[in-house]
Amino acid sequence: MAKPNYKFAKRQKELAKKKKKEEKKQRKEAKKIEGEGFDGESVEDEAPEDERPQGE
Repeated sequence: MAKPNYKFAKRQKELAKKKKKEEKKQRKEAKKIEGEGFDGESVEDEAPEDERPQGE
């Protein structure tokens, strides 16, 4: 019976974690860019809170 190569398994696990972390970082950056307006400010609803219809 072949003995397990623990170093290989550990390296693969580390690479998977690194890849997942990088993907998460890219998603956060994309979300940040998507949320910014042309002048760099956050884009939210056009109407201020005072002008929003109440009751719904």
